[in-house]
Amino acid sequence: MALTKTINIDGIDVTFRASAAVPRLYRIRFGRDIYRDLRQLEKSVGESSEDASELDVFSLELFENIAFIMARHADPENVSDSPDEWLEQFNTFSIYQVLPELIDLWGLNVQTQSESKKNSKNRT
Repeated sequence: MALTKTINIDGIDVTFRASAAVPRLYRIRFGRDIYRDLRQLEKSVGESSEDASELDVFSLELFENIAFIMARHADPENVSDSPDEWLEQFNTFSIYQVLPELIDLWGLNVQTQSESKKNSKNRT
């Protein structure tokens, strides 16, 4: 079961979707493991603050790619096929405001999947 969340970014409502397909879509598109990248990103963001951001370019790119995949998964008809083109619609936005929302959405998705597995074991 997929979960969605709409986040206002730079005055634009953007819908993001988390489902079991996201890790596969991310791996196919970027050749990387989304679980590992999310952990690394959480660690990087946790070590810095919005006022004194010291995030490296690699961490910012991870965030942009994860956000893009989740937005495209939610609305493939209206989200361009390129992360660069998708990002062009925004002036600027803070990773510190959007990333926690995406991590929360992803956590709810993983929690829902875990609960489903537990419930199916109880039925047998």
